[in-house]
Amino acid sequence: MRKLIYGMNLTLDGYIAAAGDDIDWSGPPSDELFLWWLGHEQASGLSLYGRKLWETMSSYWPTGDQQPTATPAEIEFARNWRDTPKVVFSSTIDEVDWNARLFTGDAITEITRLKAEDGGPMTIGGATLAGAAMRAGLIDEYVIATHPVLVGGGTPFFTALDNWVNLNLLETRQLAGGVVLTRYETRR
Repeated sequence: MRKLIYGMNLTLDGYIAAAGDDIDWSGPPSDELFLWWLGHEQASGLSLYGRKLWETMSSYWPTGDQQPTATPAEIEFARNWRDTPKVVFSSTIDEVDWNARLFTGDAITEITRLKAEDGGPMTIGGATLAGAAMRAGLIDEYVIATHPVLVGGGTPFFTALDNWVNLNLLETRQLAGGVVLTRYETRR
């Protein structure tokens, strides 16, 4: 059975985007943070995206390694992003590319099916998609890079739940600039 990992950058008050889908609060990541996320992505065998995150990622990373200012880590991230199989969950877009397939049916049924397969860990991104998986009890691990900023509202990382979810702390570490990395696993 595959592990499902939900990870994002978020503000200290728990948002992945401020009002208006503004993510400027996170600024360009430090080399240390970028390399940490690169390692996280390289460990994934399949990436699951909601529409908004897909549109954000696919607007830059297919050619991110060709940008004149691309660092070696950004070049590696772009190559890894293109090579990693992806499933995009959306009923409003017609097609996807870059080693991705579009799924328009019931997301929870498909994620449950994918988890039951053999293979490496899967990452999930996009607040709406991850929120549905969280409510269905499908998230096995939470990976959080908390930035020292308060935005007061926007898109929350966590969704409202019907029941408590107990977690075990796997890792915590502080990076330059006050960013705190944490990993939690779901206690089953």
